[in-house]
Amino acid sequence: MFPAENLRDWRGEKVIDPDGDKIGELEAVYVDTATDEPAFITVRVGFIGRHKLAFVPVGGATVTPSAVRVRYDKKLVGDAPTIDLDGELTATDEPTVFAHYNLPYQTGAAGERRLARR
Repeated sequence: MFPAENLRDWRGEKVIDPDGDKIGELEAVYVDTATDEPAFITVRVGFIGRHKLAFVPVGGATVTPSAVRVRYDKKLVGDAPTIDLDGELTATDEPTVFAHYNLPYQTGAAGERRLARR
């Protein structure tokens, strides 16, 4: 797993799928609030004037000399929950992000959010 500060250094770089197809550009890192480890990244997807930020889990991701390779297919990421470029992930939308990738979701003991942007 990447330390959060190292993954943030890749902001603006390409994010590719397992086949090497470009998904978009890395925009931000979201950490798991329980562990403070990177859990998701947002990737800028779409067309000029219609960009959105799609959420992609970083589990199993690797860094190549020119890109971050995630283990999820471009189409799956393209169908993932998105936010506007200047948007914010709401607490009510967090479970949807996890569910899209069939990942378990559970809030903290006092109902704390699972994801925080770093």
